[in-house]
Amino acid sequence: MTSCRRAVHSNARILVLTASRTHLRPTLQPLRQSFALPSLVGSRKIFIQTENTPNADALKFLPNHPILPQNLSSPFLEYLSPRSTLAPPHPSPLAARLLSIDGIASVFYGSDFITVTKAVDAQWAHVKPEVFSLITEAVTSGESIVNTVENGSLEAGQEGGEQDTLGYSENDSEVVGMIKELLDTRIRPAIQEDGGDIEFRGFDNSYVLLKLRGACRTCDSSTVTLKNGIESMLMHYIEEVQGVTQVLDQEEEIALNEFVKFEEKLKLQKGPGAVASTVGKGSPEVDART
Repeated sequence: MTSCRRAVHSNARILVLTASRTHLRPTLQPLRQSFALPSLVGSRKIFIQTENTPNADALKFLPNHPILPQNLSSPFLEYLSPRSTLAPPHPSPLAARLLSIDGIASVFYGSDFITVTKAVDAQWAHVKPEVFSLITEAVTSGESIVNTVENGSLEAGQEGGEQDTLGYSENDSEVVGMIKELLDTRIRPAIQEDGGDIEFRGFDNSYVLLKLRGACRTCDSSTVTLKNGIESMLMHYIEEVQGVTQVLDQEEEIALNEFVKFEEKLKLQKGPGAVASTVGKGSPEVDART
């Protein structure tokens, strides 16, 4: 659980903001590694930073270079299978090469960062050097990170290429509009900082349906993120919201079940009041309604 401690701390930052719009959002400095490599173009050097995420199986790479095409309406793209990297509407040569590495499970593109998620049994010491080399080669060569193929349907395993689900729609009710605004302005920045993003999937029977992406998609503390952070904020500001439901795929359901089993085991060992530790070192205890 120590690997996912920053997830709730990110939520703590969010919740501190809800107390007053005049308060500045605290800055969390994640563990960063910077590398300066000679570019293939002249004598220019390129700096690529890597950041840990709340998910021990995901690393965030910041190549100081735009990742997504300017004409893309969505703020992210996610590739969950090798086939999806070659198919329209948004094939990606870099994602194809990354997913060809033994042990790499998915590739996520934000506007200016790349999150790479490995399999649970893979070791970063083995796969990180090749991941870093491929990203560096793609950026310095000047090749397009993402291509756009017109009139192509979205391939299974290629996610996020459609409209931004948090964007304005004239069909939205007033409540849905407020939900989207809070998610976009208060929640999304913190989740993007941790190498992921969030999708709005609907508002049904007073419950907000959400899906986490990138590093947050398979993090076993994603339920804590939703309940202690996102749900508390939405319920605090919008009285029509009674809760948040996480939309899961099969892989995410397995991770969630493992987290629940861990908590139950911990309670049996230490007593009914014991819960999994999810707050990072130095993280302030924050009331969900402050």
